Amino acid sequence: MATTGGYRHPRGAPEPIPSHNPHLPRWVLVDPSCDDGGMTGDSGDPTRIDGAVILVVEDDPHIADLLDLYLRQDGHRPYLAGSGERALVLFAERTPELVLLDLGLPGGIDGLEACRRIRATSDVPIIMITARDDEVDRIVGFELGADDYVIKPFSPRELMGRVRAVLRRSARAGTTTGPVVEFGGVRIDGERLEVTVDGVVASLAAREFALLWFLVEHVGRALTRRQILDGAWGDGWIGDERTVDVHVRQVRRKLGDDLPLATVRGVGYRLD
Repeated sequence: MATTGGYRHPRGAPEPIPSHNPHLPRWVLVDPSCDDGGMTGDSGDPTRIDGAVILVVEDDPHIADLLDLYLRQDGHRPYLAGSGERALVLFAERTPELVLLDLGLPGGIDGLEACRRIRATSDVPIIMITARDDEVDRIVGFELGADDYVIKPFSPRELMGRVRAVLRRSARAGTTTGPVVEFGGVRIDGERLEVTVDGVVASLAAREFALLWFLVEHVGRALTRRQILDGAWGDGWIGDERTVDVHVRQVRRKLGDDLPLATVRGVGYRLD
């Protein structure tokens, strides 16, 4: 994989270059092979998901305007918030289908706190955007419920790809899966999309249920993190495979020891 300014792209793909457009921040990476300067918006793209309401939480007006432009070109309906406080207000008013959330927000509610508050009441997908390339920040973000993590500088085309992937994954998570299976006191109902532990409903997020059901469908088989990501949340999932570890930890915490979910050293996980 070739790397430019923190942006990873497939071998052989056109090399992104820093933008020289005076209206764009210098850190934005632009694909020179794209006639529109690297912006998306090709209506013939079969992977495009139109019309999603997206909340953009970014305090830098230049970056916010840029994200607004790319999202609109890709057919989405963005709403902009410059602070955590404003983000929570807009989230309640607009009920977005996706949140792009900057970590470094001013005021009393930073990105992590905004993520925590949103996740307390909603399972909406969240993509965190930050200038901090710190593994601890990524892990904390995933533990708070973030779906993906983008580090500045980023390619707008890559970000739009991540937006599409997360929206597809979210749509799949709400579909009916199958019958009822039981592991001790853990009862997993694929028709109702519900899990109970000793008769008490366990509050699993949609992503956690999708991960659990994929393991159920492959019971007894050792699965890699990549297999789990692609199988549970959609082929070609873009992001850090470590998010599987975070969600597995959450599932184990919520369902307890009756769930026979084993860690396969050097491979991934297996439901026995």
